[in-house]
Amino acid sequence: MKFSDIPYERADADLLIQSINEIVEEFKGAKSAKAQLDIIKKLEQTQKHFDTMSTLAYIRHTINTNDSFYEAEKSYYDEKGPLIAEAAQRFNIAMLESPFRDGLEKELGKITFINTEMEIKSFSPEIIPLMQEESALESEYQKLYASAKISFQGQILTVAQLGPFKQSGDRQVRKDATFAEGRFFDENREKFDEIFDKLVKNRTKQAKKLGFESYVELGYLRRGRNCYGPREVEIFRNQIIRDVVPLAGQITENIKRRIGVDNYKYYDKGYSFPDGNPTPKGSPQKLIEAARKMYSEMSPETADFIKLMVENELFDLLAKEGKAPGGYCTSLSEYKYPFIFSNFNGTSADVDVLTHEAGHAFADYIAERSIKWDMLSMPSMEGAETHSMSMEFLTSPWHHLFFGDDTKKYQISHAEDALLFLPYGTMVDHFQETVYRYPEMTPEERNQTWAGLEKIYRPYIDFEGIPFYGRGAGWQRQLHIYIYPFYYIDYCMAQTMSLEFFAMHLANPHKAWETYLDFVKRGGSDTFTGLVKSAGLASPLEEGTLRGITGEISKWLKKMY
Repeated sequence: MKFSDIPYERADADLLIQSINEIVEEFKGAKSAKAQLDIIKKLEQTQKHFDTMSTLAYIRHTINTNDSFYEAEKSYYDEKGPLIAEAAQRFNIAMLESPFRDGLEKELGKITFINTEMEIKSFSPEIIPLMQEESALESEYQKLYASAKISFQGQILTVAQLGPFKQSGDRQVRKDATFAEGRFFDENREKFDEIFDKLVKNRTKQAKKLGFESYVELGYLRRGRNCYGPREVEIFRNQIIRDVVPLAGQITENIKRRIGVDNYKYYDKGYSFPDGNPTPKGSPQKLIEAARKMYSEMSPETADFIKLMVENELFDLLAKEGKAPGGYCTSLSEYKYPFIFSNFNGTSADVDVLTHEAGHAFADYIAERSIKWDMLSMPSMEGAETHSMSMEFLTSPWHHLFFGDDTKKYQISHAEDALLFLPYGTMVDHFQETVYRYPEMTPEERNQTWAGLEKIYRPYIDFEGIPFYGRGAGWQRQLHIYIYPFYYIDYCMAQTMSLEFFAMHLANPHKAWETYLDFVKRGGSDTFTGLVKSAGLASPLEEGTLRGITGEISKWLKKMY
């Protein structure tokens, strides 16, 4: 069934809560581990329709945030979500207290119980009103961002549609586009500040009510970090500053020489080659056809996957007025369908996001068909982002289908961008930890914090005199900071993994793909570090891993220059 034909009906949250409560009592009365496992499977099936309808409403809302019907539907699910979490917690407690826990662990693994204990620590009925308010504020930010109507060169554009102009070979056009974007955020400065200030205060209240010192501890639990904490992340950050920031500075010097600028301003960041950046060749439909050919040839598993995606039109890719920013992949579990959302704008980022979100979608496709238990299908986010970021590199033998004569330029810039991303992504995480350690900071103090971190992580970029960015507010463009708190160091660890997969691919493409496929098939059956170890890979959390991997990619880049 095509995505556009999928029927929508509002799922009855109260009925689902009633069903969960009944299942809890049935579970408590079961006389064996086998009987309880059958009940767990029943619970997973019971939740599928509700999850599918709420996801469908979310997708259609983000495709058009001006659609009042789906805006109201999303608000309904946002309001009911914490109430369902309350019912789910009763089941989680019953599972942890099961007299047959040893038998359940043999089937579901210890990881299930580790994750369940984390879920219980991160929720209480007492914080339901705060969680509902948090969801409303997140939606308010998304709608404000999507409301951008930026006048530029006789057109009215969204933030995403400005992208190609920010990569123009004409430096003045790059500057003008960046200034136009910045003015939109400056004109809405008070609202962006107000929303975030309310979010920080709200999340801090949630943490305090749950007994945590700050939202940092709660944020780590909600991100499912079951094998490391803030101390390990601090060690990772220090490696980034020591081993990657100098390399990023060297890459930036190379780009400066290539494009012929002395003072590298923020508005130069999107431009990499004197004869223009690599761009995809052809329409969005041509890109889909290229993706179909690529995945059809890549492996039998990817061939079946792309056939499903294309035949059922499980994409919404074009940037347009009213569309939410960013890109994502989600799942319509009742249909075993992944879905990819993006904002194509004619730049190489279109291919980045297509292969990235296809990595998520492929992992979801495999999980739906090969992993018995829903609770074991999804790894923590570092693992999930390893699926997606590695796919960007493992598809390199087919990049010519998208870029033609620009293929070499794309592969150089893609590797450079991956290395340049690591300091930025780590900075986003550092900023978030600081913000939630000191929740009483004013908006201006938050901007000063960001500006100070820029000098540590990206000292090679000049922001002076640029609207919005020049006052240290550029973080407000990063929707994760508002909507998915603490979701960013995950990307950095996954980027490290993707570069490791790329280095393996350069040496032995077959081994790299088989290792990747095995990693994907393990789903969430272990912690992130456990999955990495079982695949025979080096963990990003280990001292020296970053230096070794980035060194290999740096050598490859020197050969490509």
